[in-house]
Amino acid sequence: MTARTDVTVGEQLPELVVPLSRTLIVATAIASRDYQDVHHDPELARERGSEDIFMNILTSNGFAERFVREWAGEGAVLRRLALRLGAPNYPGDTMTCTGSVVSITDDGVCEVSVRCENSRGVHAAGTAVVQLP
Repeated sequence: MTARTDVTVGEQLPELVVPLSRTLIVATAIASRDYQDVHHDPELARERGSEDIFMNILTSNGFAERFVREWAGEGAVLRRLALRLGAPNYPGDTMTCTGSVVSITDDGVCEVSVRCENSRGVHAAGTAVVQLP
């Protein structure tokens, strides 16, 4: 397979904008089998010190992966995704993912920076390593 040749270091990935509905947060927690009450019960989440329910880490990882894969294209292989969580994703907010190409090898292995933010700040940030088709 020949690697893509149209990628350059510093290239900005197209933004991914995700409206954070209550339904999205609850449904994705359930879909990932994360039944922790802080992801679906506002009263219990508040008792535990949160303002409201919040998105789980598996969903955050899923959106970061989607962000990179949509840019990389069909046939790309995500080799690694390393994220550090920050500000919680609460219902009613919006998460915007941005990123850029940090490096690329001759055989098409890219390191991509990933940053997902909401109105409170950085929700998740890190890097992805992807083998381009």
